[in-house]
Amino acid sequence: MSNSSQPRPPIAAKQAHSFTHHGITVTDDYAWLRDANYPEVGDEGILAHLNAENAWFESRMAGQKDRIDALFTEMRARIKEADKSVPQKDGDYLYWIEYEEGAEYKKWWRKPVAGGDDELLLDEVALAEGKEYFRLGAISLSADGKLLAWSVDDNGSERFTARIRVVATGEVLPDVIEGTLSSLVWVAGDKGLVYSLANDNWRTDNARLHWLGRPVSEDVELYHEDDEGFRVGSSLSANEKWLIISTSDHETSEVRLIPADDPLAAPILVRERVDGVEYDVDERDGVLYIHANDTHENFRLASAPLADPGNWTTLITGTDEFYLTGFDLFRDFYVIEGRVRGLDRIELRYYDDPTRIEPIEFPEDSYEAGLADNPEWAVDRLRVSYESMVSPASVYDYHLADKSLELLKVQEIPSGYDASLYETKRLEIIARDGTLVPVSILYRKDRVGAQNGDAGPLHLYGYGAYGIAISPGFSTTRLSLVDRGFAYAIAHIRGGDDMGRAWYKAGKREARENTFNDFVDVARGLCDLGFTAPGRISISGGSAGGELMGAVINSDPGLWGAVVAHVPFVDVLNTMLDESLPLTPGEWPEWGNPIEDKAAFELIRSYSPYDQVKAQDYPPLMVTAGLNDPRVTYWEPAKWVARLRELKTDSNELVLKTNMGAGHGGKSGRFESLTETAEEFAFILWQLGV
Repeated sequence: MSNSSQPRPPIAAKQAHSFTHHGITVTDDYAWLRDANYPEVGDEGILAHLNAENAWFESRMAGQKDRIDALFTEMRARIKEADKSVPQKDGDYLYWIEYEEGAEYKKWWRKPVAGGDDELLLDEVALAEGKEYFRLGAISLSADGKLLAWSVDDNGSERFTARIRVVATGEVLPDVIEGTLSSLVWVAGDKGLVYSLANDNWRTDNARLHWLGRPVSEDVELYHEDDEGFRVGSSLSANEKWLIISTSDHETSEVRLIPADDPLAAPILVRERVDGVEYDVDERDGVLYIHANDTHENFRLASAPLADPGNWTTLITGTDEFYLTGFDLFRDFYVIEGRVRGLDRIELRYYDDPTRIEPIEFPEDSYEAGLADNPEWAVDRLRVSYESMVSPASVYDYHLADKSLELLKVQEIPSGYDASLYETKRLEIIARDGTLVPVSILYRKDRVGAQNGDAGPLHLYGYGAYGIAISPGFSTTRLSLVDRGFAYAIAHIRGGDDMGRAWYKAGKREARENTFNDFVDVARGLCDLGFTAPGRISISGGSAGGELMGAVINSDPGLWGAVVAHVPFVDVLNTMLDESLPLTPGEWPEWGNPIEDKAAFELIRSYSPYDQVKAQDYPPLMVTAGLNDPRVTYWEPAKWVARLRELKTDSNELVLKTNMGAGHGGKSGRFESLTETAEEFAFILWQLGV
């Protein structure tokens, strides 16, 4: 085929459009790429443009097919195809999940502790058959173990359909609840199921009770949230006596308790919401335990009598050093989890002796650890998960009697893995304002690099938003870059809560630029340390991490040799101005409200990647989107790529791939999703010439 017959990069039409806020007029000539009937996308012009971009992606990546296939093959070879989790006891049964050879999805099993046949609870393989996309949402077994409730999304829109089946017979009950976006919680002696519906804007502003066997139209709304920025969720207390209904945005929360055996009883409000105060609650023997940031931003643990739930007494004081991220109650003790200098810490505490503190010790200097599935109330051991950038995921039981860790399972890598070939370090790099930014880095010990003056390629990953920490865990796919001479680094930048709540606050709203500056400064610092050089760095991020990608290619395009932005949140100003979009009102505490606040408008506009595209050279860029994505709508990456095509002054690659049958998470299935990772890595290797 001659070059003349090859597809050409799509040039989106410009249709004059502008809007004015706070006396400032903004031009947006690609606004037409948003379908007026969204979430239905049927506009022929829009679909034609997205399909043209997909054709361009396929044509540009066609030369990488062999590389993509090779990457996919080696990534798949690292996955144990026939695999199962370590069984965990819950009452009279042992429960586990299992993948069969070649299966994209898993099966959920149990068997009696006393002995007996294995029993299939849920078959995701069968449920996903014939579907382009499949995602299991909630799964919940009734207290008596006889009924199973589950929910499924089969198009990526994050609207789930809940159903119920009789475990013993496999009979699916006629109860069908459409449009859920929540957990499924059994109450009232397994006669009722509590859930939340997504409203027209994908917001869960409710908690509803469904009585088994009754029409869904008769379901009872237990709670309705009037603040459009808040989301509602439900759960059970650890002792399963209380239905916990929580409502929150990104910085404020409020909790109500209802007896699980009497879900129509009047709720107990633990404490009225106060702006900026977050808390969560559990109960034991008439005492509430409250994890709250009312006295310290790194949270304290308090208690209160159930009869006076707003009267909080401190059990564990909040400190600058220890970031208390959560707690779990058990009958005889409780567990707190948190981070010290960004590293996970798990401690056992005792109700009868506040001075008795038992930390669980781990062997490495940089790792990810936490409580795993521990469903029972009375236990003598705890299930714990552990991994690091060089240590595959491991499952332990921690025995309380002798404070020992028993290794139950290590992630198996069928194609082979020798941890001794790799090294991981935790570095601190000075940002431009003097702040020390942690970096976790992995590389082969035989990597050509600083020791002989030949700086090799490096991949840098970042996120930096919503107080979400990026832990230094293990990844089998990552090895496909590391084994080709890359160092792989995670920048623990401000905006995440890796280093505590202050770290999160230092990267949000008015401090948002810190997130972008930290990422750039980490890259430059890694160059100074000899790990790599400008132009030899590939970077990636998704969603808010895609916003990060957009910001840093605007500010420092020459640093990057290849960039991958997954479902990137790049049209920040337009999205935050549109309160009809699914997430916008709930996002204002994170980004600011540009509708009401001129300063927020000007700040967001100053960094919003789409608004800051300019005539300059840009690095090679691969962008992904999901047509059904309710979180980052498809038109954000489409508009961004259109504006980049219009203004960029280079001839570097720019490709956009829109999944026409998926949402925010891309393709579903454990192997299908590897295809997209293989495409990403092939693009990076191609552009860096590795």
